[in-house]
Amino acid sequence: MSSLSASARGDRAGSGATGRPRRGGERLLASAVLTALMAALLPVTRVVESGAWLIGSLVLSVLVLAAGYQARRFRLPAVAVTLIEAAIWIVFMTLVFLRDTALLWVIPSLDTFRAVPPLVEGAMQEITLGAAPLEPSTALAFVVVGAMGLLTIVIDHVVVTARMPLLAAVGIVAVSLIPAIAVPSEVDLIGFVFLAVTILFLIRAETRSREKPVEQEAERSAGVPATALGIAAIAIVVAVVATPMLPQPVARAGSGMGPGPGIDATLQLGDDLRRPQEVEVLRVRTDSATVPYLRATTLSQFDGGTWEPDGGQSVALEGERALGGVTVDPDIRVTEYLTSVDVVNLESPWAPVPFPAVSVDGLDGAWAAVPYNRTIVARASSTQGQSYDVVSTVPRPTLEQIRARAAGDGDQVRDETTELPPDTPPIIAELAAQVTAEATNDYDRLTALQRWFRGSDFGYSLEAPVEEGFDGSGAEAVAQFLEQREGYCIHFASAFALMARTLNMPSRIVVGYLPGEPTTDAIDSQPVYSVGSSQLHAWPEVHFDGIGWVAFEPTSGLGVPTSFSPAATLPGQIDDPATTSPLSTPTPSAPTGLDEETPDAQGGGTASGRGGTEADPLPLFGVAVLILVVLSLPLLVRELRRRQLDTAARRGDAAAAWQSVQDAAIDVGIPVPSSESPRAFAQRLITEHGVPAAEMNVVLIAIERVSYSRAGTRSYWIGDTAAEAAASVRVALLASVPPARRILALLAPRSLVIRPGSVYAGNAPVKAQ
Repeated sequence: MSSLSASARGDRAGSGATGRPRRGGERLLASAVLTALMAALLPVTRVVESGAWLIGSLVLSVLVLAAGYQARRFRLPAVAVTLIEAAIWIVFMTLVFLRDTALLWVIPSLDTFRAVPPLVEGAMQEITLGAAPLEPSTALAFVVVGAMGLLTIVIDHVVVTARMPLLAAVGIVAVSLIPAIAVPSEVDLIGFVFLAVTILFLIRAETRSREKPVEQEAERSAGVPATALGIAAIAIVVAVVATPMLPQPVARAGSGMGPGPGIDATLQLGDDLRRPQEVEVLRVRTDSATVPYLRATTLSQFDGGTWEPDGGQSVALEGERALGGVTVDPDIRVTEYLTSVDVVNLESPWAPVPFPAVSVDGLDGAWAAVPYNRTIVARASSTQGQSYDVVSTVPRPTLEQIRARAAGDGDQVRDETTELPPDTPPIIAELAAQVTAEATNDYDRLTALQRWFRGSDFGYSLEAPVEEGFDGSGAEAVAQFLEQREGYCIHFASAFALMARTLNMPSRIVVGYLPGEPTTDAIDSQPVYSVGSSQLHAWPEVHFDGIGWVAFEPTSGLGVPTSFSPAATLPGQIDDPATTSPLSTPTPSAPTGLDEETPDAQGGGTASGRGGTEADPLPLFGVAVLILVVLSLPLLVRELRRRQLDTAARRGDAAAAWQSVQDAAIDVGIPVPSSESPRAFAQRLITEHGVPAAEMNVVLIAIERVSYSRAGTRSYWIGDTAAEAAASVRVALLASVPPARRILALLAPRSLVIRPGSVYAGNAPVKAQ
């Protein structure tokens, strides 16, 4: 028994021995890995709707970990274990997603490999242009489940094979932070606490899985909670402090989780308008006397809770009049304009265009036109970096002409534009009837509603709706808005559209951009207008017989209200007898430099009026802090590990002092092979690398004495001697290398991923004969 114990301790003292995991401990370790992976995966449900992919990810992780556990029971090499886990991953992914192209459903064929790139490309397209939470399509599920399986293989190798739970913890924390950065929201403290607990469990399970003497186990495990708590604290600090400082990207329908903000097509504009940083998205110029609103899409169908973007038959965007001409009564004047749009920073499947567009030229990629609402949608492209010209023909009725026409059905009207949910709150219809009681025609009824919304009874606020919990456009949210009378564009537009429907008028909502702010630039004598991300806007339209869809601007403090000029004022006017909201331009007295989409920002219908504001340095500071924290993680983890080893060494653990010297050697690039005895390794450090012989011999004698004694690796006679000697050796090793290597050893310590005695620790130098 004594010789066996000494042999085991001698293996421990060698340069690379780490002990073989116990079977029961390895089952616990596999469970801990699975729990930590699930904790990292849960935040993804904020980006992708829960579904079969979540179960698939769990099943694949269980299969991979089970395969690794069984393979290690047969003492297979680490490479063989990883290959078996990879084979499980391939078989599972083929069976679930690609079985139609595989042999016997599980053996990949050439067609299987050809099917993978389209799936990945489709998933990337959905992520770039989709809405958060994304619907879990086959392509998206393939990428998420596959990535989860690969992460399981990597974490299993790092924890169980390489015995580096701290490094695995850093990777798991990084994965869990991705959804928080992609889709900013309130910090989920419960989720992060759960993640921290799973990491503690993982580190503790890894410690218990080692075969060690009881005394040493108790001594070494004492330092584990402190180290694990340090890692968990780093994760929470990064997530809670640094992440909210980042510029918040839009992550909704039509918005990009890639570069650039996007366009919200679900009327959830609150987060977009509360962006901490203004971004220029478009530059516009036109030959019209007024700058037009730019529409992205329209929303007609309302189920009581959400407004749905309009679909419809699309045609390839080819030819000069792909969208068709504008049909109006013969007595209605129509004027043609040319508008040029340059996309500066916008990632969207909809190309913003003025209304009513009849042709679009200059878009690169595959684009389609939707004649019903005269919008432009991508088939396999995006707006980012595009420049295009839009021809629009605008109806110009007189005040008398529009008053003489009813707001009603026509060829361009669908049934859903007049439908109201059966549970519509009665306050909507009651107020509509009350406000329009004195009007004698549909146009006057609508302008009465417009004046009422823009009156002193209503206020513009980005915060009050959120505090009251109705940051939405559903019927109940509209009812609350009409009672509280504070909100922003989606509340005004939704309330106006629903009230118009209670008056039997077809209505819809448009999502797009306000005209923007003038710049000092001009092209072909046309001033260039800059459109910011905060000028994303929603406004209602009502259909008039013989004229078409007419826009209104009910939002208090924004734009210019819709109005038309009487025929008597037309003589002597060359153009623009009507002034309508989507063709409004900034008034000369409009204030500038206001907060984004504030009630005072009337100029140009702008939501922000921030044409010349200075950049907010806070997001850049947040990015810098996050980068510094991430770069410092290896240094912090290495320092925690060093302190743990020093504490154990001061308590008499000679193996801890010896391992701290080995780690320092690996950090500066010195080989630490398993084939070299402790004495030979110490002699090489003294002769070749100039470490002090006295201190090195103290550490050497300590490890040799305890390795062959009955007391195990702990010896109280050592005290602080070996720990101080090991510290001196570490300092000498750092001093023996060039400054560049020294900095690299501190900032990116190799000992975090390379263990003493492993194949990556290097071979012993060959001595000359």
